[in-house]
Amino acid sequence: MTGMDSSAGQGPASVSNAAGAPANTPAGTPRSAGTMLPAALPGMPAYDPADLYSFDRPGMVSPVIAAALPRVYVPNTESDTVTVIDPSDYHIIETMKVGHEPQHVVPSWDLKTLWVNNDLGNSLTPIDPFTGKAGAPIPVHDPYNLYFTPDGASAVVMASKDMQLVFRDPHTMAVQKVLPVPCEGVNHADFSPDGAYFVVSCEFSGQLLKVDTKNRAILGVLDLPQKGSMPQDVKISPDGKVFYVADMVANGLWTVEGDAFKLTGLIPTGKGAHGLYVSRDSTTMYVSNRGEGSITLLDFATGRPRGKWQLPDGGSPDIGGVSADGKVLWLSGRYNAEVYAISTTDGRLLARIRVGRGPHGLAVYPQPGRYSLGHTGVFR
Repeated sequence: MTGMDSSAGQGPASVSNAAGAPANTPAGTPRSAGTMLPAALPGMPAYDPADLYSFDRPGMVSPVIAAALPRVYVPNTESDTVTVIDPSDYHIIETMKVGHEPQHVVPSWDLKTLWVNNDLGNSLTPIDPFTGKAGAPIPVHDPYNLYFTPDGASAVVMASKDMQLVFRDPHTMAVQKVLPVPCEGVNHADFSPDGAYFVVSCEFSGQLLKVDTKNRAILGVLDLPQKGSMPQDVKISPDGKVFYVADMVANGLWTVEGDAFKLTGLIPTGKGAHGLYVSRDSTTMYVSNRGEGSITLLDFATGRPRGKWQLPDGGSPDIGGVSADGKVLWLSGRYNAEVYAISTTDGRLLARIRVGRGPHGLAVYPQPGRYSLGHTGVFR
């Protein structure tokens, strides 16, 4: 397995603003935490309604994982492996064998375990973030993706082929409740500010679900108006007023008012819009446009794109996360068997690292935050 190739350290990626002029667009001044509100779920920590990500600042890594090894974990769906990268110098530490078709590497709610979702292998492989070693897999059927309720009481398996949301014990993965869903391809989700509900994307039927967290029941179904829509990642705005949903066919982000559960617009970003990542100061959302090898910078203050970074020589930026210090955006290259490390200051490609075939739900670890909501690292 090779490490960083000759493209590492090359000059800035092409960057342009809406007018097409060059634009270096670093994130702005960090916001401070405001008045904390109690959550709707007992056991869920209080939250800052002005900024749901106020605990995700650089240096705010939980003491629980302060001793975790700084690593980037890359599940390779077609190679049945996880590539482990040292982010300090971009070299590959090891390539570990896991179950069949690993889709995502997911931090647990309590931050102490990383779960590899072996979708077709019908198992979860635990990784100890303090040693980087994998443990014995736990049988779990159809674990395409994995989330955790904000109170830490349940893991939520996105059983895509089974058309189910399966609530499980977050440690043993014993089934608590099976919730059949009226849509195809459940894959990504995010939670309301107080944790009362979450919004789920259904990739293969072009729909969204609203799910009651406490009662584990479906509250609503939304049909997306774009023909052939394929909704992907879901991310709530820092102020909790907007759910953004990436759509690979609509080539942009749907905006959804969560409480009323209604569509409010579509923001074009680029071909194959897929992954959504919030900057460490909560001013910017990085949108990976898998079909055109670019990253759009969405400004939360205006709700509009303010720039775009183009990967030199193209690529297929997919899923990943932001480094603990906020300086690097890590993304898998789904169709190119590679990983990208991108400067969040100016969009410069820092490294292009060869990995296994079909790299997908890459996780950067550790990251700041009090607890994990799952996926490849949604921290609050």
